[in-house]
Amino acid sequence: MTDLLEAEPAAAAVLFGEQLPVARAFTQNLADQGEELGLIGPLELPRLWSRHILNCAIVAPLLRPGLVGDVGSGAGLPGLVLAIARPDVSFVLIEPMERRVAWLNDQVAALALPNVKVNRARAEDVRLTQPFDQVTARAVSAFRTLIPLTAPLLRPGGELVLMKGAGAQAEVEAAAKAIRKYRLTDVEVITLGEGVLQDVTRVIRATVD
Repeated sequence: MTDLLEAEPAAAAVLFGEQLPVARAFTQNLADQGEELGLIGPLELPRLWSRHILNCAIVAPLLRPGLVGDVGSGAGLPGLVLAIARPDVSFVLIEPMERRVAWLNDQVAALALPNVKVNRARAEDVRLTQPFDQVTARAVSAFRTLIPLTAPLLRPGGELVLMKGAGAQAEVEAAAKAIRKYRLTDVEVITLGEGVLQDVTRVIRATVD
């Protein structure tokens, strides 16, 4: 099946730099095991790099050194990809499903990622010893639903960095009530990857007061 894997795009070297060999290893592992483990669909191999790996990696410059929580990590998108791209940032991957947690732990060990811990829990049940500086998520749920799950995990002044689709701005408008309730400020939609990626990545970024 992995003969269907998309050829590595030139942008991979730009986005991962000296971490590219680790990114390659993760991508190959996901190609080898992802469908069998129910992490990716059967049609994803021909676009695994462009649609998934680089789509996540383009977000890496938005992260700051500190502690980042990734809610609903699943296959490791974006959490593991960002941890590979940003070894200077510490990550906690939050995932409730046992088999996905097992996969994430296996990859942390196989790729020798000292900056990653995996927490088996639902976001609403997470108990933190210290709040996060930033929280990421990809393809988890609508922004208005994500806010009450993610905002309480942040320190005052912490930041949401949530990957979204083409309807990101509409999601922001639909979340007006939750934005007020959870005291989000500087809410914006950022478009990343124009001229670099095949498909742009949209991020909703917001600060929690």
